[in-house]
Amino acid sequence: MSKILKNAENKVCENKQAGLTINKKTVIVICLLLVAIMAFAGVLTQVLPRGVYQTADDGTIINGTYTQIQDKMPIWKIILAPILVFGTDTALTGVGIILIITLIGGTFLILDKCGVLKYIMAMIIKKFGKQKYLLLNFMILACMLLSSTAGILEESVTLVPLAAAISLALGWDSFVGLGMSLVAVAFGFTAATFNPFNVVTVQRMAGLPIFSGLGYRIIVFIAVYLTLAGFLTAYAKKIEKNPRKSLCYETDLALREKYSLGDSMAILGDPKARRASKAFLFCLLGVLIGIVADFVLKTEGMISLPCMALLFTLGGMLAGYFSGLRGKKLLKSFGEGVKTISPIIPVILIILSITYILDQGNIIPTILNSVYNLIEGLSPYASVLMLFVFIALLEFFVGSGTAKAFLIMPIVLPLADMVGVTRQSVTLAFCLGDGFTNLLYPTSGIMIIAIGLVNISYGKWLKFSWKLFALEGIVSVILMLAAVAVNYS
Repeated sequence: MSKILKNAENKVCENKQAGLTINKKTVIVICLLLVAIMAFAGVLTQVLPRGVYQTADDGTIINGTYTQIQDKMPIWKIILAPILVFGTDTALTGVGIILIITLIGGTFLILDKCGVLKYIMAMIIKKFGKQKYLLLNFMILACMLLSSTAGILEESVTLVPLAAAISLALGWDSFVGLGMSLVAVAFGFTAATFNPFNVVTVQRMAGLPIFSGLGYRIIVFIAVYLTLAGFLTAYAKKIEKNPRKSLCYETDLALREKYSLGDSMAILGDPKARRASKAFLFCLLGVLIGIVADFVLKTEGMISLPCMALLFTLGGMLAGYFSGLRGKKLLKSFGEGVKTISPIIPVILIILSITYILDQGNIIPTILNSVYNLIEGLSPYASVLMLFVFIALLEFFVGSGTAKAFLIMPIVLPLADMVGVTRQSVTLAFCLGDGFTNLLYPTSGIMIIAIGLVNISYGKWLKFSWKLFALEGIVSVILMLAAVAVNYS
């Protein structure tokens, strides 16, 4: 990498190790785990009773209409799920995710080859080098705010490689990089204030004024932020003191060397790197504008996701052009980047297959009906906790917050009224249960992609994050019980 820095104008584009790399062993292990889960989902369709609910014109289910289906899901459908899924609406989501993955791979290879990542890191470290924990906490706050207000989630995966590179350059590890990017975004989803995907959807279904109850949700945001910031700060200090305590120390070695700036701050004086970085950052600003437009116009990702795909890629292409990487060389570099990240694509296909089996197997309505019967008759405190646990577990099967809301709210809301839980408390329980669990299960495509980008196995991810998830769960329980105690409305 030193040759890249010494010859920033021409030789920067010759580094064969540039861009993102996906550890094939990690991908194989994750694929095997997901295949086991797919088989388990198939077994559930044969063991559990299948059922359906009638739905209204807007897609919400009608309470009290649960009926069982006598026949079982054909086994051949389970076996052919990776193919049959492309005949459903889920395929469109899968194609979108795969497209985003390929664009990320191609773009980051160009950014890395042309010194843009080095330039951005050097610029950040020059400004915050002596206040790096201030930088850490600011990045956590910024990512949480974006998610809490505008509801970004999938868009944040583009931040992971850059955040990991900054973390390594500052003497931390890839876990800290994940923490101040994707984890912060997921926790912002948990501490939702104006988020259109959970707060607005659930409040509209509950018949509540949109954005009502904001005061308590701000308290929730502060509590969740302090939890995450405190955890990551303590962990970063431990790793800075002794890097070998990191679970990803071995896998970080190559990245740590690659992104170690050393005495290479001279790259800030390279005019080509400066122009390339400005072009890329300008396009990232366009992505931020798209996110704001999504929130203002309430288009639920219809603007921000296409903007992210288009402008992120355009920013990479412009960066390559301004740094001297043009024509066939530019396209070839993009193709090489796509190739390096392509091993993650089978993982997404298996996750989509699991979703297909669960949907076609009609076992979610059966589970929902059973939970409804369990909650009925409980105290308000026990009911809100049962709802929270159910939503957190349901994330394993249904990742979309909006889909979960349409699935369970029509049944839960009348029941909550009966047991004395306010509808604002139900909204809070839904947000708290839906947010951070986006990064908990192996069926979460966004989490699998993120840890794959920094070559962390799912096992190591759980070993690192379980304490954080447990801490967040405890904080959530306290906040929900307090909401019931004050009759949050």
